[in-house]
Amino acid sequence: MFGRWLGNKAATGAVRGNALAGLDVPHSAGVLSCRVIDPVDEAVQQADFVITDRAGRKVIGGETDPYGSVLATVPAGEYRLAVTAEGFTPFHGWATVAEGGHAGLGDVTLQVSAPPQLPDPGEWEIEPMHSQIGFTARHIGMARIHGRFNTFAGAVRIADRMEDSAMHVIIDAASIDTNVQMRDDHLRSGDFLDVGRFPTLEFYSERFVHRGGTRWGVSGALTLHGVSRTVTLDTQYLGLGNGLEGETRAACRATTELHREDFTLTWQTMLARGIAAVGSSISIDMDIQIVPKS
Repeated sequence: MFGRWLGNKAATGAVRGNALAGLDVPHSAGVLSCRVIDPVDEAVQQADFVITDRAGRKVIGGETDPYGSVLATVPAGEYRLAVTAEGFTPFHGWATVAEGGHAGLGDVTLQVSAPPQLPDPGEWEIEPMHSQIGFTARHIGMARIHGRFNTFAGAVRIADRMEDSAMHVIIDAASIDTNVQMRDDHLRSGDFLDVGRFPTLEFYSERFVHRGGTRWGVSGALTLHGVSRTVTLDTQYLGLGNGLEGETRAACRATTELHREDFTLTWQTMLARGIAAVGSSISIDMDIQIVPKS
């Protein structure tokens, strides 16, 4: 990596006349670099990094490349580098970048973190007061409309082996809420959810797949508008905690993307420029807390 090419000299190596000479670096700036590796010296790809200044303001951020490299051109000054990656403990370090200089931090080793404790086997239920099922839709080709369902319930059976667990969620279709009454009434009508004929949305899953670290894939059948399709929730398990009354809680975040046409939600109108008023893809974003079933 760059630190090795330059002898791992931090804040003193000249950028011009060396392996980084091809970079167009302004005279008032320098280069900050490092290579992110795991405990067995393998590169950590797509680790998130953020570089902030002394005041805590974000200067630049991104992901490491396929070789685990971070390379950034920044104005001369002192910076804090934070690196995070799924399944590893975060790294924080400081570097001083001189004008025309190179602050090479060399190899940054991320240590493997212990996974959060899983919920105990048994019957759990979604706690709606601290959970949310939201969605985002594209409007007129550029803006985004945000909404949520206000009424839902769910049960989760945690098995001795987490992969054998199951869940069942029921959502009241009429509880859709985008904070605009006229739009919500249209979404409840026969053009969209048709809540008179299809009063609920249901999701049932018996497939929990561990993807490493805190990441899980939860696959199951989503029934919407009278049509059932297989959907996978990209899920991040956040661990166990205790509520204000000492009760045990487990939390997760989950996302997925739906296509309206898959569920025969085909209403559409076109604007004068041929742009669809409503996008075909709907992003689903959930924050869920579960508690032992009483």
